[in-house]
Amino acid sequence: MVFIKIAGMTLNSKTEAPRRKMLSEVVREKLRAGHYSRRTEEAYWGWIRRFIRFHGGRHPRELREREVMAFLEDLAVAGKVSASTQNQALNALVFLYEHVLEAKLGSLGEFARARRPERLPVVLSKEETRRVLAELEGVMQLIGELLYGGGLRLLESLRLRVKDIDFARGQIVVRGGKGDKDRTTMLPLAVVERLRAHLAAGRRRHEEELAAGRGGVWLPEALGVKFPAAAREWAWQWVFPARQLSKDPDSGGVRRHHVHENAVQKAMQKAVARAGLAKRATCHTLRHSFATHLLENGYDIRTVQELLGHKDVTTTQIYTHVMKRPGLGVRIPLDGG
Repeated sequence: MVFIKIAGMTLNSKTEAPRRKMLSEVVREKLRAGHYSRRTEEAYWGWIRRFIRFHGGRHPRELREREVMAFLEDLAVAGKVSASTQNQALNALVFLYEHVLEAKLGSLGEFARARRPERLPVVLSKEETRRVLAELEGVMQLIGELLYGGGLRLLESLRLRVKDIDFARGQIVVRGGKGDKDRTTMLPLAVVERLRAHLAAGRRRHEEELAAGRGGVWLPEALGVKFPAAAREWAWQWVFPARQLSKDPDSGGVRRHHVHENAVQKAMQKAVARAGLAKRATCHTLRHSFATHLLENGYDIRTVQELLGHKDVTTTQIYTHVMKRPGLGVRIPLDGG
């Protein structure tokens, strides 16, 4: 049998065309070309697969606006999903039709929307926050103090690289935060010395790994191609590296990833229990507490908005409803007002 190589594909003489790629392969290729995160890739393909199964395995090319509406309505009515979950499913299907099938969806008209309930965030008092942070240990305590001291989201703290910590200016640079936006926030003075010691120990380990022929770190695709040596530079290493080396799912290379978010969430859960709190506090509660305590201390809401990286100030305004003195310090009658 004769084999022919054309544009990286191997064909035999009896084959008229190369193997057609599966839909999942094309979807993932398009997402990676658009520099979507692996989390988004998994989420979008999950929704596309559920959409296909919902319609009996029919190919999406055979399905249009009516079928998309039926799927989204079923999620809201039968599945009782949240508004954000329904929106994510819609975004996945819009991406499928516009970027993969190149068949732009028309107007979806009216369909049952999942309700977006008005929820107030869980916020800890300053004393409760101190108690919880005191129950965390080592690296987990450092991470918790950055979540509270800088108003960081959990993944924003775990994805910090050494170069993002500016000790001279007392700042943290958050790269590619929510909405793929950069911003700066405060570096808490209370953690500076311990963070310096943590990074010094990390640098010694990094140099040992370089000497052993390892020491690389994941870089964004374009940057990794343009500056391949940067993966081994200290400035690009994770501030909070994982204890164990792991295999990169894309390149197959063995490298050290950052601490997994599940480990921090479990540590926080145990700390809240040991602190004896009756609140359902999570890692994100520390960010909520950061914003609320700043407002209670008299800081301008626009300043808090910038530190949190909120696109709209109305998102930040929700913390005015959970302040220690809501209603601008109004004294109620029962308290002698």
